[in-house]
Amino acid sequence: MHFEFATANRIIFGPGCLNKVGPLAAELGQRVLVVTGSRVEPADKLLDLLTKLDLACKCFSVSGEPSVETLMQGLDTAGRHKCDLVLGIGGGSVIDTGKAIAALLNNTGDVMEYLEVIGNGQPLKQPPVAYIAIPTTAGTGAEVTRNAVLKSTRHAVKVSLRSPLMLPNIALVDPELTLSMPPSVTAATGMDALTQLLEAMVSKKSNPLTDGICREGLHRAAGSLKKAYLEPDNLKARSDMSLASLFSGLALANAGLGAVHGIAGPLGGMCAAPHGSACARLLPVVTAANVTALQNRQPGSAGLKRYRAAARLLTGNGSATVNDGIEWLYRLCTGLRIPTLSECGFREDQISQLVHQAQQASSMKGNPVELTAEELEEIIRSAF
Repeated sequence: MHFEFATANRIIFGPGCLNKVGPLAAELGQRVLVVTGSRVEPADKLLDLLTKLDLACKCFSVSGEPSVETLMQGLDTAGRHKCDLVLGIGGGSVIDTGKAIAALLNNTGDVMEYLEVIGNGQPLKQPPVAYIAIPTTAGTGAEVTRNAVLKSTRHAVKVSLRSPLMLPNIALVDPELTLSMPPSVTAATGMDALTQLLEAMVSKKSNPLTDGICREGLHRAAGSLKKAYLEPDNLKARSDMSLASLFSGLALANAGLGAVHGIAGPLGGMCAAPHGSACARLLPVVTAANVTALQNRQPGSAGLKRYRAAARLLTGNGSATVNDGIEWLYRLCTGLRIPTLSECGFREDQISQLVHQAQQASSMKGNPVELTAEELEEIIRSAF
């Protein structure tokens, strides 16, 4: 057995831990680019904490999912203000944008040199500037991953800027920052976390360390996602989901993902479907397709055993079958009012293009069984 595990240099978790950010930031830099999203309240508090220590701050706002153009604008802003520290406070899009800006501030040249799929995928030559990631949603786990997902409008696809050097210096996870998330965002981001945990658990690249993380994360997500959706002020449920999100990032960064993300990644470049909603709609369908393929082609596989274990964690029933787990996922999507792919703007005439792009996606490498083009098309049509 051989495996590696890497994550952020330091993880700080707990309600109210945002209050620690001032001294932490001061140790890393003096001129801070603060990357924010649409929610201004957490950023306002953060700026107050930083300016009390006389740190020079410049804000850069990210609206929607980040693009290559967004990255270029952020790099220009950070360069003009001579920033030596980047701090991202927001959802996954914000965290990823900050991660990419920090990486390329110290690595000059055309961004296409470093992007996967549409670029050359060259490794970073220099370490990024210091980066602190502070999530305000509970879903992506981007605060402990080593890549940034960016949309190329010109190519109509989402791609990654990826390097082991991109792991944040500090991941600061304060569940109180998620209390004001609206129900739809709670549902979409929470399902993203649950998907990442399940895919990492059944991945071909899973290992004993990620297995433990996934099992704990699935247990917490299964018990608390619906509560966080229905009871927004439930700090216990919010804390469980923040942990589930953090664990999902730790797991995917070290064990990979699968067909859900293999499809959802390129789909996000083709329409405006929120990533978490797309993952949620695909998850039960992909799970059913994977189980059927494993039963037909690899009946004694470890993947089937892992799906059975996941079903018991999700349902809380020690004798649950794989089918019980699949039904539980379908019911959860219904209870969270997850839209279909067509309701998210995806068109039927885009299916063949999506199948082709999904087959090339890096996430497919971790799927527990290789799916045919016909199986992928059936999955997409079932989620449509």
